[in-house]
Amino acid sequence: MKRVTGHYEPANTAGESFKAFVPNPLPPDPPIDWAPKLQGLMEKANQAVGRLDGLAHSLPDISIFLYSYIRKEAVLSSQIEGTQSSLSDLLLFEDKETPGVPLDDVQEVSNYVAAMNHGLKRLKGGFPLSLRLIKEIHSVLLTKGRGNTKMPGEFRRSQNWIGGSRPGNASFVPPPPNAVLTCLGDLEKFLHEPKEKVPVLVKAALAHVQFETIHPFLDGNGRLGRLLITLLLCNEGVLTEPILYLSLYFKTHRNEYYERLGAVRTHGDWEGWMEYFLEGVSGTAGSASDSAKKILGLFKKDQEKVSKLGRASESALKVHEFMKKRPLVSTATIADKLKVTYPTANNALGHLEKLGIVKEFTGRKRNRLFSYHSFMEILNKGTEPIR
Repeated sequence: MKRVTGHYEPANTAGESFKAFVPNPLPPDPPIDWAPKLQGLMEKANQAVGRLDGLAHSLPDISIFLYSYIRKEAVLSSQIEGTQSSLSDLLLFEDKETPGVPLDDVQEVSNYVAAMNHGLKRLKGGFPLSLRLIKEIHSVLLTKGRGNTKMPGEFRRSQNWIGGSRPGNASFVPPPPNAVLTCLGDLEKFLHEPKEKVPVLVKAALAHVQFETIHPFLDGNGRLGRLLITLLLCNEGVLTEPILYLSLYFKTHRNEYYERLGAVRTHGDWEGWMEYFLEGVSGTAGSASDSAKKILGLFKKDQEKVSKLGRASESALKVHEFMKKRPLVSTATIADKLKVTYPTANNALGHLEKLGIVKEFTGRKRNRLFSYHSFMEILNKGTEPIR
């Protein structure tokens, strides 16, 4: 189906004339054609998300998973924008005892974690998912490092573009600055549509495209647009906890991602985008469920090993419990956080190392760093930087 999803407005920047795309308000008109295949994908995605949310309820301590999942998402979403940071880089950066981690990229990833946590906290406190909250989250996202000169927390007042060196040779030019607030106002109204009128997964899929098309900030649009998906699912009650993230899917299928976004703008192909998005939700929710089960099995197996240590088991179990949340950490940090002496922390890590649960990876005698390596292997899946 060919439909018009917006119009082009003539614009001028630095003496160069070009055309900027202004999207029509959501929902699409004419409506999305829910052919049998698309309906089937919708049912499958809803079931996968429901199973994942049910699993989250059954976990003994959801905070263990959230700590790692949020950081994995931050790494992946930032990698799509070109950063080279790994999950290990981020965890080392967060361990204040660890010097020498590459700063610019990892600061960007750390900002993403802070922005996500800020948005989730505000929503849990009853604050509406709104333009004001989006600006707050953007302010946190760009607060330090690269991008802190790109108007953090403020919608753009100048023209931006995607691809190319200027609007005239860009692959896509978003709305001119004088149209941004109108487009965003329409998007905010759509975000507040009741789920009876617009199913939540449909709302998340359409809102993501619309946000990326408006590109309302000078920097950080991609990361914030991906974050908006998870915030919306949590805000609408589809997810009790933020345990579903699509950045790995978008990263793995990034060429198709950009093609699908472009096809919406040029041909009104919302059906193609919905198919891509719903397949991503199903696959990602299934993978997240599988990973959570693997992690639970690993924790149980290792805990049983540690319990057989005898007198040494008490402190070793405490360190094992801590490393479920912080799988890459220094001896000094463990001593500080668990309120034990450095030798006690060191001895406990030594026991875990002999059991094959943790590995020391610096080779140093001082300022040693340990990794819960089997856990990290599960978490690291898909987080290799894009080259």
